[in-house]
Amino acid sequence: MTETSRNDYAAIAETLSASLHLQQPPIAISFSESLPADVPVHSGRVPAGCRFWEDAAAGAFATTAEDHYRCAIGVYTHNLKPSPEQQFADLGYVRAEDLPQIPVLQSQPKCVVYSPLARVVTAPDIVLLFVNSNQTLILSEATQQVESQVAPAMGRPACAVVPQVMNTGRAALSLGCCGARAYLDVLPDDVAIFAIPGAKLAEYTERIEALSKANALLSRFHQIRRRAVEEGQNPTIKDSLAALNA
Repeated sequence: MTETSRNDYAAIAETLSASLHLQQPPIAISFSESLPADVPVHSGRVPAGCRFWEDAAAGAFATTAEDHYRCAIGVYTHNLKPSPEQQFADLGYVRAEDLPQIPVLQSQPKCVVYSPLARVVTAPDIVLLFVNSNQTLILSEATQQVESQVAPAMGRPACAVVPQVMNTGRAALSLGCCGARAYLDVLPDDVAIFAIPGAKLAEYTERIEALSKANALLSRFHQIRRRAVEEGQNPTIKDSLAALNA
């Protein structure tokens, strides 16, 4: 990756964070057939692959299939070879008849690279945003404008949002799962995960920035109208616009 493209991604990350008032930095995920020479491998153990999403905020690292093996569901969604002891159906959480409804990565990459989008080391396949409902409002409007659709709101497991976006090339919202909320401190009950395909990141960022400004302006407009009505006035749209521009 050239220095220019790195700067471009850093600017995109800054725009996304500022426009959406993100509490957590955007995270980049890239798939590769080999370990990048200039990227360290992840050190230590994690209980599930979704934990890499949080660890990536501190810097870039690469993972192999073995790094994901402590979560049978994550191994399944990422199309990794399971070990004999990985029988997540035994938990009663996912039934055999549920499996066809869970997205599975169509490809089978040997390496997954995680990093902050602002310090990305390779072009991202997916960008993850940790968002609340107000931020999701802007993202849903952006999805309508970029993709002429509403992003699907996915349930368990949280990691299924990765193959969903990779396989379709379209954005998706994950409502998380009990496992991800247990393993990630950045995923409390009022936060969801919005995943953007890397190929559409620039277009999404442009629309998100514009929609954020529009929503901020409209919010002030509606606040002015509410205050006027509560004070006993009966303002027209023209009156509220005049008060907004005063």
